[in-house]
Amino acid sequence: MPQGLRTVGILGGMGPDATVLLMHRILQKVHALDDSDHIPLIVMQNPQVPSRIAHLIHQTGESPAPILANMARALESAGAKALAIPCNTAHVFDHVIKDASNVPFLDMRDATIAALPKGKIGILASPAVRLAGVFDAGFARANLTAVWPEDEGAVLTLIQAVKRGETVERLGPVFAKIGAQLVQSCDHVMIACTELSLLTAALPKKGWTDSLDCLVTEICAFSQGKTPSRA
Repeated sequence: MPQGLRTVGILGGMGPDATVLLMHRILQKVHALDDSDHIPLIVMQNPQVPSRIAHLIHQTGESPAPILANMARALESAGAKALAIPCNTAHVFDHVIKDASNVPFLDMRDATIAALPKGKIGILASPAVRLAGVFDAGFARANLTAVWPEDEGAVLTLIQAVKRGETVERLGPVFAKIGAQLVQSCDHVMIACTELSLLTAALPKKGWTDSLDCLVTEICAFSQGKTPSRA
């Protein structure tokens, strides 16, 4: 690999398609002339991480924390120089990942908030993101106002349909309708569920920021030794 590229460890499987999408977008982000120009990744695709929705919303499932800690340790031992997790909801357990490892944690929340315009931000995410306050502190620091969909149940149903493997062709129009309703009460939309990142082709070209894209930028900047534009 080109001298200086650093390996990033990915805590994946939340969900599996979103992890693959992250890898694909990292490939697209790099202007490569050969294989060795691409970002080195160690991806732990672990769909057996306990459900964040069951634990945080329904309060019936076991905590994902112990498995996330084990994944962080394993990735560091395998040679990762930083860690990232393409799941917004799982960022509520960031302290567990940080405590379990000695390498930087590339925070998707911070990268996304830095990319947002000022004003009212409509958030398309699992209800667990709101209930767990995943973005609360960051929004307060950035003086941003969060606007949530009136029907969060419809968003959760859509996320679960993606996890079941229902087609983008069927789900895309549903996602576009939810987004169109939300944009009426906000200045900009933030996609804060990486399952929903799989459906962004159904949205207008402008007016939204995808947290997965922001994490991609952060991963590439770290690996290439560049300072992210937000710094």
